[in-house]
Amino acid sequence: MKVVVFACVHNAGRSQMAAAWFNRIADPEKARAISAGTQPSDHVHPVVVEAMNEKGIDLSKAEPQKLTAELAKEAAFLVTMGCGESCPYVPGVPILDWPLPDPKGQGIEPVRVIRDEVEARVRAFVDAHGWA
Repeated sequence: MKVVVFACVHNAGRSQMAAAWFNRIADPEKARAISAGTQPSDHVHPVVVEAMNEKGIDLSKAEPQKLTAELAKEAAFLVTMGCGESCPYVPGVPILDWPLPDPKGQGIEPVRVIRDEVEARVRAFVDAHGWA
């Protein structure tokens, strides 16, 4: 089974959405996702929880976690979420960067746009690797 790590700085928005979409779309016998951040927040942004609830995905109990070497050691891919110079690096793991806006401090409309873009990217990524 392949493991994909979605990472951003605070693990409170984009990476949480991406991992949730991935785990909904991908065949759990082929691949699974986790999310983490280099400086994890205390909680997932409430507007992100609201936007994902609209699609039937509950992130209310999701807890941001720190990206550690231990967490990422078995990753097949590390997908960073537009965090620029703050993006993590894991030696030996292929990195993809999806430059997406941060939902922090934004209203529901812009977060819906980010959510839908994350879903589209995750679907294309899962399909490209035959994990559906």
